Amino acid sequence: MTAGWIFSPAVTAAKNGMKTLLIEKSNILGGLGTAGLVTIYLPLCDGMGHQVSFGIAEELLRLSIKYGAEAKYPENWLDGIGTKTENDKLFQVRYNAQVFAILAEQLLTELGVDILYGSYVVDTSVIDGKIKSLFVENKSGRTEYCVNSVIDSTGDADIAKFAGAPTETYKLGNLLAAWYYFTDESGYKLKMLGGSKIPKKLPECEKKREMYAKRYAALEAEELSEMTRSSRDQILYDWLERRKTNPNAVISTIATIPQVRMTRRIVGDYTLTYDEMHTRFDDSIGMVSDWRKRGPIFEVPFRTLHNSCIKNLIMAGRCTSVDDELWDVMRVIPCCAVTGQAAGIAASMTDDFSSIDIEELQRKLESNGVVLHEESIN
Repeated sequence: MTAGWIFSPAVTAAKNGMKTLLIEKSNILGGLGTAGLVTIYLPLCDGMGHQVSFGIAEELLRLSIKYGAEAKYPENWLDGIGTKTENDKLFQVRYNAQVFAILAEQLLTELGVDILYGSYVVDTSVIDGKIKSLFVENKSGRTEYCVNSVIDSTGDADIAKFAGAPTETYKLGNLLAAWYYFTDESGYKLKMLGGSKIPKKLPECEKKREMYAKRYAALEAEELSEMTRSSRDQILYDWLERRKTNPNAVISTIATIPQVRMTRRIVGDYTLTYDEMHTRFDDSIGMVSDWRKRGPIFEVPFRTLHNSCIKNLIMAGRCTSVDDELWDVMRVIPCCAVTGQAAGIAASMTDDFSSIDIEELQRKLESNGVVLHEESIN
């Protein structure tokens, strides 16, 4: 069972023969990558000519542009032409959110995954260190689902918190973001308004400076509602300013969920730090790169995906156990896919992740195209 901010673990669990229920709070799959309009599939490479993330991370990238990419199409990587060096384009693309969501839904349906939209996990029942059931609320009311293993890919470590696993919150908070699409005479365009980092120089316009005036923990309903309203105010203001010089500009799509980046994560059996780039881990389940710069590679230890106090709970996505600097790296789609693939396979193997056969898990990952160690790509 997975509570879905991402669908990588659901795909993998189903492919490995597990009866899978994906519980999705929205009515569209993909979270920030679709409903949130953050439509950049960030690099699968280290920027130095080496592909780093493999398996379902690449499979989903190719799925996202099955009917064409919007921008940043890395022909030298996807089509096998040209060279792969530090001078080449990064292995990333920008895709259409709506198309990607539909294709992901079709893929899950073909694999036999049950999808429950408009649903929230609101509590758990834990007995002897294992989650026995999840309590889910939706249009039907409250329903209890008995489970064997649980993948928490909520993005906020909600299930971990409900189950009593140790968690940490992101103390710096989130800045307001208001990405939206507009259309004018030159086509369909993404406006990346606001972001996750304070710029070195703040905009001169007072209205735009408001975007950097407050930080959001983004874990309470009232604050998320305020964040959503402020985001839409910024979109309207930006569009009206644009119309002064471009009267043909029309807002096409706005996000339907708050565009938050880092909120809460589990404290795992191991916490990976940014300083551990290029470090080999015997329990690595794959690799990720730093999408913000060329060079760093991180092997991801399986121990960062769970805490042994809740034996049948495993994390995927942006709420695995890392320090704050690496958290900003791990929150993006390729990293979510890497951790999701490992979580899905692990969930198909056992309901006690503290005693999993790591070597068998690694063999299964490698048989699905995952490269585990940096030494294997040099």
